[in-house]
Amino acid sequence: MTMQPLPTASGTALPGGEPAAKPAPALPLRAAGVFLGCLTALLGLLYFVVAGVPLGPLLLWPRTRRRAFVVLTAGARRLTAVERRRRSVFFGDSFPDRPVPDQRILRYLAARTYAGLITGVVLGLLAFGAVLAGLLVASLVRGTLDGRELVTQVLLGGVLLFLDVQGLFSLEALDARMARECFGPSERELMQQRIDELATSRAAVLQAVDTERRRIERDLHDGVQQRLVALAMLLGRARRGGRTPEQARSLVEQAHKESQDVLTELREVAWRVYPTALDNLGLQEALAGVSERCSIPIRTDFALAEPLPASVETAAYFVVSESVTNAAKHSAASEIQVSVRKYGPVLVIQVEDDGVGGARPEGSGLTGLHSRVGALDGRLHVHSPSGGPTTITAELPCA
Repeated sequence: MTMQPLPTASGTALPGGEPAAKPAPALPLRAAGVFLGCLTALLGLLYFVVAGVPLGPLLLWPRTRRRAFVVLTAGARRLTAVERRRRSVFFGDSFPDRPVPDQRILRYLAARTYAGLITGVVLGLLAFGAVLAGLLVASLVRGTLDGRELVTQVLLGGVLLFLDVQGLFSLEALDARMARECFGPSERELMQQRIDELATSRAAVLQAVDTERRRIERDLHDGVQQRLVALAMLLGRARRGGRTPEQARSLVEQAHKESQDVLTELREVAWRVYPTALDNLGLQEALAGVSERCSIPIRTDFALAEPLPASVETAAYFVVSESVTNAAKHSAASEIQVSVRKYGPVLVIQVEDDGVGGARPEGSGLTGLHSRVGALDGRLHVHSPSGGPTTITAELPCA
């Protein structure tokens, strides 16, 4: 069974589940977008000329300024909608569906018209250079061009071609930046969004801590405490002595076995609080311990060449541990696969089982993982259709 990476919001994923940026469109499609941008720039220039002549005087008169501005902005919005569509289709840009202020619309359209016209000039120079290159080849074939002139014109043409192409790339980058500044969130909005995310993450972490404390209390009360009570009763009966020496010996053996079970359960509780093997042996050995304690066979693909920050290793451990525990309890799986790989600055952990699926992302265990991963600015994806398989992918930044 192979592990399939989860698709991300952009529709792509790297092997192992790493989120990938939306792939850039092919060069011919982008070139068509640049050429179309020159045409829309001409439309923008035509609009400003046609609309500016009658509306210009009205914009200067206070009584008609507001209405004239509304009319001018309405047409500008239609043109910017075309530009937005062009950026989306030909360049793969994605912008949030949000209202854009009128002043920003007009500034963008004016700047876009100016940049688009310059792009048209650069494209014209490129076409003119192609014509000159054809004439140069024709002269070379006819033998009317000597070696010195050929070298001079080829070198000059190469330099001009390089500058022309660089100019096109720079203008396209400027076009993309202007579109982001117009249609994307402002710096203030980005800052407010980040503040909201941090506030939500902080509240989720506090809630996860309280939930973890309640779980530990429940484990101690329902498991360890009950076993200790049973152990105390066995020791009490053994102290009073049985009816026969054999019965007393049997009680002592039961008490010894119960004490071993209590120690095992205490170790399990301690490991769920924090695995000391992370500090002593590292993440790989800690995950090996998870595999040994699981009742379902686990195949682990661990490919890390260097140690990670302690917070990242801890989060990675609990992602695997909680996912494996959930699979063992609810999935009826016959095998679990764990992949731990690093793609650039991102650690990707993927846990997949071949069980019945139907895992609920809002469950207490997965909610805690969301909070733990989100506290490190990471992301957690849960894909568990009915009938399986269940795939849990965590992406943790390591920088």
